[in-house]
Amino acid sequence: MVRGLREKAGIPRPEVKMEEKMRQSRLFAPTLKESPADAEIASHRLLVRGGFLRRVASGIYDFLPLGVRVLRKIEGIIREEMNREGAQEVVLPILQPRELWEESGRWSRYGDEMMRLKDRAGRDFGLGPTHEEMITALVRDNISSYRDLPLNLYQIGAKFRDEVRPRFGLLRAREFIMKDAYSFDRDEEGMRESYRAMYRAYSRIFDRCGVRWMAVEADTGLIGGDVSHEFMVLAGVGEDRVAYCEGCGYAANINLAEFRREPLSGPERPLEKVSTPGQKTVEEVSGFLGVEPRHLIKCLMYLVEGKPVAVLVPGDREAGEVKLERVLGTSEFRLFHQGDWDNFPQYVQGFVGPVGLDGVDVLADLSLRGARGMVCGSNEEDHHLVGVEVGRDFQPNRFLDLALARDGDPCPRCEGVLRVAAGIEVGQIFQLGLKYSLSMGCTYTDEKGEERPVHMGCYGIGVTRLMAAIVEQHHDERGIRWPLEVAPAHVHLVPLNYEKEERRKAAEDLYRQLLEEGLEVLLDDREESAGVKFADSDLFGIPYRLVLGRVYEESGKVELQVRSTGERAVISPEEAAGQVRQALGRIGA
Repeated sequence: MVRGLREKAGIPRPEVKMEEKMRQSRLFAPTLKESPADAEIASHRLLVRGGFLRRVASGIYDFLPLGVRVLRKIEGIIREEMNREGAQEVVLPILQPRELWEESGRWSRYGDEMMRLKDRAGRDFGLGPTHEEMITALVRDNISSYRDLPLNLYQIGAKFRDEVRPRFGLLRAREFIMKDAYSFDRDEEGMRESYRAMYRAYSRIFDRCGVRWMAVEADTGLIGGDVSHEFMVLAGVGEDRVAYCEGCGYAANINLAEFRREPLSGPERPLEKVSTPGQKTVEEVSGFLGVEPRHLIKCLMYLVEGKPVAVLVPGDREAGEVKLERVLGTSEFRLFHQGDWDNFPQYVQGFVGPVGLDGVDVLADLSLRGARGMVCGSNEEDHHLVGVEVGRDFQPNRFLDLALARDGDPCPRCEGVLRVAAGIEVGQIFQLGLKYSLSMGCTYTDEKGEERPVHMGCYGIGVTRLMAAIVEQHHDERGIRWPLEVAPAHVHLVPLNYEKEERRKAAEDLYRQLLEEGLEVLLDDREESAGVKFADSDLFGIPYRLVLGRVYEESGKVELQVRSTGERAVISPEEAAGQVRQALGRIGA
């Protein structure tokens, strides 16, 4: 009866394999010869040109069939590795009520990045940029005993952040796909073990996605907690920078990276006030006085919660604002604006210095401890002090790690040197501790019947960002070169002169054989020129290309081309499936 209804309705039988629909004549993958005008980096340019993406609005994209296939491959890897570590998948709402964010105190603190709206009753909601509040409330309301723990829940879904300047395609988008997981444990040791498990899972995920990556110590930012690692894909276009040591393996985000300080000692001379008319910047003063910039004490004036604070670093260094936020314990600070100099006339703009600087906290970078023969502002117009000795002429309130590391600095952990490279952050993990459980009342009852707060961890991967990062590491001037495990298909079967019956029959036979071997195959069954077919194939970046062309006509053999290396081999059609299956076997497929 059902079969009869299917036949009458023209519905095909369900045993047809999905792979058999991968015919390029029917594939919705409109390729472009020219790059889009707003594409600044390779991944943006090639994903659009290759028919994987289309722009809807700034920072918002449609994913076309080939793009979806890559996303599903990445998501599949993530699911397998998360499940292997015992995590369980859930789906949480994107639309989040204000009340939950008020419980954690983040509704106002999160700022303009959260997209907010009201429902018809005037109630406030946010489009989820992250899900700490939602998951904490879910667990809080549904567990009660130590027997319910440990627990690790994850989801893969859309996130929204109202970026000030969306750019670089998927690397800084306003709507994106993310995997976020949250662990719940009885105590701190349990939290640390969950953290280690997620670190292991992430290492396997990025290995399987075929990227060169590095885990670095990181700032916890608005998410919170005390311990965090970022997973960086090294790429020249990365907006983050990482400092690392090849000797001992130390690695950290440049905003937090430590470095070993070496004693600072400028030219020996007595403390003296000298005239420096109109010389305000480090470059101007060092040139005028003939001293190296590192022998100047740069005195930066910050307004911290309405009060002035002086921050001292060597003249050739920059103060790290993430480091400052950590030591100040607040994000409510900024460098003096012109209005601040007017409001605090006792600090002379361009000539402010730590000697005799009264009524203000003075924070100095560790490199200035014991520094001698230095130059600094004299707090008098057109004058500086030379021969300054820290500890003798002034004493900071605290010596702290404030200055940013740079390439070539001594490693803080060994005798090696730091290298600095650009990276794309594709994941971050956090030990949240009690940050959300205390504020939101997420507790459990222990073996003694006592109520205790849950220790939490948080673990995110930017799925769409990872897709772009893969392309940044795997492309050439002609197109993408997908790693095999995340590619939209394993084989691109490209018969030339497809309109010829004999060539068409040979291609269809080989297509069927490859499918029967369990391979994912895209058949270019279009009646197009060889140039058009090869150009599209290069853009698609499918790892293996099988060409039925002149070689087949002369010998009955096909040409196997490897997209990543450019290697070519002439083989029989019967060998083709085995060659690709062998490669799949090497990655565990």
